Amino acid sequence: MMDDRHEPAPPALRVSDSDRDKALAVLAAALAEGRLDPPEHETRAQRALQARTTAELAALTADLPTLAPTRADRNRTDLHDWLTEWRYWLGGAVILSAVWAARCAQRGELTRYWPVTPLAVWAAVLIALAIWPRGSDGTED
Repeated sequence: MMDDRHEPAPPALRVSDSDRDKALAVLAAALAEGRLDPPEHETRAQRALQARTTAELAALTADLPTLAPTRADRNRTDLHDWLTEWRYWLGGAVILSAVWAARCAQRGELTRYWPVTPLAVWAAVLIALAIWPRGSDGTED
């Protein structure tokens, strides 16, 4: 037999100043594009400033398109992704070096450091990604 009780709804999340700023930016862009007239923009902006939960804030911008990420946002994301790849590279370097060292210990002599080839290729790709020109829309030219 199924339980007829419902689980309690999760508590509403309180909004931060940053959340309000983002909502106000969406409203300002909608006003500039003609999606909102000035009186409606003023009403929604006032409600955004008074909103206490994310649900209240989301209701004010639900019928408006979201803002496209800015160039600075894309650059920040690209840098974060690139640094993450370098951390993967470092992890790969540690693992490959451990395999090389174990093999050297097994043979009882130092052999050629073969991990240099895959690590150099991987590093070259990461460097190329950093210097490759990007278009204004974030795609490669």
